[in-house]
Amino acid sequence: MARKQEVRSMFDSIAWRYDFLNHFLSFGTDYFWRKKAIDEIRKRIKPDSILDVATGTCDLAIAAVKGLKPERVTGIDISQRMLEEGRKKLHRKKLEKIISLELAESESLPFDDSVFDVCMVAFGVRNFEDPLKGLMEMRRVLAGGGVIMVLEFSKPGGFPFRGIYQFYFNHILPMFGRLFSKDGAAYSYLPDSVNKFPEGEDFLNMMAEAGFSRLAQRRLSGGVATIYTGSR
Repeated sequence: MARKQEVRSMFDSIAWRYDFLNHFLSFGTDYFWRKKAIDEIRKRIKPDSILDVATGTCDLAIAAVKGLKPERVTGIDISQRMLEEGRKKLHRKKLEKIISLELAESESLPFDDSVFDVCMVAFGVRNFEDPLKGLMEMRRVLAGGGVIMVLEFSKPGGFPFRGIYQFYFNHILPMFGRLFSKDGAAYSYLPDSVNKFPEGEDFLNMMAEAGFSRLAQRRLSGGVATIYTGSR
């Protein structure tokens, strides 16, 4: 429980700067990653209902509305302040009737079984207190034939890109994150959580353990991020 409270507090503290720092520190590549993630969903299913876990300020949910044209999207997050920023964005874009937001935890989703066509999460699984339990909950609320999509940071391979990336990710990014967010820990937490996260085949094995099938991964930007997909 202490980890969950720590993550909630951290995201509450940086919510006001979250979007700016996402775009600035990724040089705008995060837009491209979300578009590719939505493309991977579209290859598998045309959904009517979508659950966006760890929705944050709703960027992925908004991309899903644009790219998939669902009837409804539900976003959940453990950070109230992130959801407040998301609601402001939905109001500006007039999307409140399509996207609804709830305060909820990934390991205990407040939904019935088999109610969503797609469950998706971007840059959130590594923050789950129990990633396997979170994945199992996402499977529970998926309808038969439903699709899971996980977009997450990974570690690139190959010289010299891996070394350049590691220096930026472990030193430059935290420095700018602390400068602009005024949170001394949040952007040190980011590289630490990515370095500890099981990626590639290890994460696909976790998805299989959670009960998903037809598993696939697509690495982006030289391996800086990876899209994982599967079916119920």
